[in-house]
Amino acid sequence: MMLKTLKCAVRVVWIYRKSQWVAPFTTDLDLTVEQIIEYYGARWKIEAAFKEIKQEIGSSKSQTRNYHAVTNHLNFCMMAATVTWIYADHLDKTPQRCYAVNSRSHFAFSDVRKLITQAALNKDFVSFCPKPDKPILNSFIDALLRMVA
Repeated sequence: MMLKTLKCAVRVVWIYRKSQWVAPFTTDLDLTVEQIIEYYGARWKIEAAFKEIKQEIGSSKSQTRNYHAVTNHLNFCMMAATVTWIYADHLDKTPQRCYAVNSRSHFAFSDVRKLITQAALNKDFVSFCPKPDKPILNSFIDALLRMVA
């Protein structure tokens, strides 16, 4: 198929998903149907990650107008999302879903955030994130803050 807007040939794959048709397309005509579907799925995971950073972490609510302040805010939001998923990766068992969905077995970003909140309220949390009166030079948190600053 030829696409007028791109002025080049594209390959379209029609997929029926649940109750609607989806039509991902590519300009790489050498890709197989399976590869196109796989790339589309990976792209969707990236979009979901951006949604988490904007809505769950709050990067879209920044009131800053300075370029460096906006960049720092986005870096801190991305760091928070990364730390959340690192925490989820190290869990012994899959978190319980707050809002169960019949067709999904995986957990949501908010489920992991709830676990982190519970862990932060635990009396043993101080051993992971020490209080300011006891500075540790090479703490994990200190290293992350230096990376995004």
